Amino acid sequence: MSIFPVSLSKEKELKEKMDALNIREEDIQESFVRSSGKGGQKVNKTSTCVYLKHIPTGIEVKCMEERSQPLNRYRARVILIKKIDQMIRGRESEERQRIEKIRRQKRKRSKRAKEKMLAEKKIRAEKKKLRVHRFDYNE
Repeated sequence: MSIFPVSLSKEKELKEKMDALNIREEDIQESFVRSSGKGGQKVNKTSTCVYLKHIPTGIEVKCMEERSQPLNRYRARVILIKKIDQMIRGRESEERQRIEKIRRQKRKRSKRAKEKMLAEKKIRAEKKKLRVHRFDYNE
């Protein structure tokens, strides 16, 4: 039986990423805190929030996304791995690449690119105007 309530493939993937970054379970200090927010009495009575600290790097992660503690333990480790990966690899990390891609997508278009896009739109609109829609109800 697996440690976390996720599929074995996800757990295996987590273990492989931890091995690739030389993160050992012994280097992770784990504690549980009471969550806040939605969940009502369940959240107020149980310690579902997971707090992880990677001792060699000093990186700390707190996860209270889910109502179940085991799932938060898994998610906290995923977040910790992303942070350590970003610290080690810097610009080459997957998270950094994802953020850069979003930044490029949201960037304002250059004047030339905007003019080109508007010209293409105008051509498309002209083609649509040439289409004739006839509805003959007598047939």
